[in-house]
Amino acid sequence: MTPFEPRELTEAQLVTVYRAMLQSRLLDERMVSLQRQGRISFYGTGIGQEATCIASAFALRPSDWLFPGLRENAAMLLRGYPLVPYLAQLFGNAGDEAKGRQMPAHQSSRRVNQVSWSSCIGTQLPQAVGAAWAARSKGHDTVVLACLGDGATSTGDFHAAMNFAGVLQAPVVFLCQNNHWSISLHVSQQTRSETLALKASAYGFPGVRVDGNDAEAVYAATATAVARARAGQGPTFIEALTYRVSAHSSSDDPTLYQDAQEVQAWKAKDPIERLRARLIERQAWDAARDEALRGELLSALHAALSEAEALPPVPPESLFDDVYAEEPWHLAEQREELRRAVRGSRSEG
Repeated sequence: MTPFEPRELTEAQLVTVYRAMLQSRLLDERMVSLQRQGRISFYGTGIGQEATCIASAFALRPSDWLFPGLRENAAMLLRGYPLVPYLAQLFGNAGDEAKGRQMPAHQSSRRVNQVSWSSCIGTQLPQAVGAAWAARSKGHDTVVLACLGDGATSTGDFHAAMNFAGVLQAPVVFLCQNNHWSISLHVSQQTRSETLALKASAYGFPGVRVDGNDAEAVYAATATAVARARAGQGPTFIEALTYRVSAHSSSDDPTLYQDAQEVQAWKAKDPIERLRARLIERQAWDAARDEALRGELLSALHAALSEAEALPPVPPESLFDDVYAEEPWHLAEQREELRRAVRGSRSEG
């Protein structure tokens, strides 16, 4: 049995998942602070939803692909992406693999097979199904994890992707983080379906609902769906029931529409606290190790942040990069013209 087949997680694996969840939480808290200080322009957190993000990604092989929605960026770190370029993307500087061309908090990298999410809701879903279909057509055993929020289930792209996946039996797993809110619109105003998981039946494949704040439950559901897809048995839709206990993004004020008592009730179901308590109960963790881990993660975060923030801006002429495999003469001339203009403006300054 491989580590990626459906099975219960070992205590060591649960500690790995817990570590990644805690890293995500500490990172989010620090980045919100930076945004409020004006050091980055935008940020969206996954606070309170770490179990769904991390445990689902843990069910993937390194060769599998992940098409995120808004709250799955931290999966990149779990899958081995370095922290410095991850943070550099928030600054859009020379350490950013995407050369500052994407909004902050839209990380992506071929190194860990994670595609950038688009701020246009649901557009990643047909792309994910297409990637899964292409992989199967090439004879690969790749599985694609297509992530979305509850709001995306109201888009045309969602329905097109679900139908596409069902008809072609594509090796894709749809993971929906039902956090109850699409910005300020409650899920009760998105659909009359009793659950979002029910929607899968219309497209001819299974839909399951899990406790999105239970890391072990999310892993089990995702691992089962991934194994099913890899075996050629088609797609699965997973509805992970969770809650957005913080703002939609740094541009949002949730106090205008969320009920404070409901938020507090869900904060009491914190997935990190829940997994920590479970590990302690199983004598796989203790307060001393937890304190040491927090110190280790914070030290690494502060060091990486200092390094990432100090990196220089992206060179202006990089806007000509990646347009053609071989740069044509007219772009080469324009590149040199821009270099001269930049040098001239700097010398005048």
